[in-house]
Amino acid sequence: MLTTLPNWFWAAYYLFLLVTLGTAVFHVVNKKRMRLSILIIVLIFTVPISSMINSIGREVGMNEVQHFFSQLQQGAAWTIFTIIGYLSFIIWWGFILFERNDKAIISD
Repeated sequence: MLTTLPNWFWAAYYLFLLVTLGTAVFHVVNKKRMRLSILIIVLIFTVPISSMINSIGREVGMNEVQHFFSQLQQGAAWTIFTIIGYLSFIIWWGFILFERNDKAIISD
């Protein structure tokens, strides 16, 4: 039997992806930051799928994070893609939060 991360982790992870997808779709509908929004939508689907597919063959007793770091040390391309994807999500949320703070400052 394979080791996996706790259910609360997966719930938080998929909630984060769902909220990120929602904000990106909202921006596409409102025609704001179109290129970045579309990139985020594509990454929302490709990053988790890439991680899942590449985690299928992990060693017995390793969870997904341990397998990820093991593959990262070996220089696996999918881990680099995954890191770039998650960094894109962080940048996206930086834009979202900065946009909200900027509006609040202007309205005061």
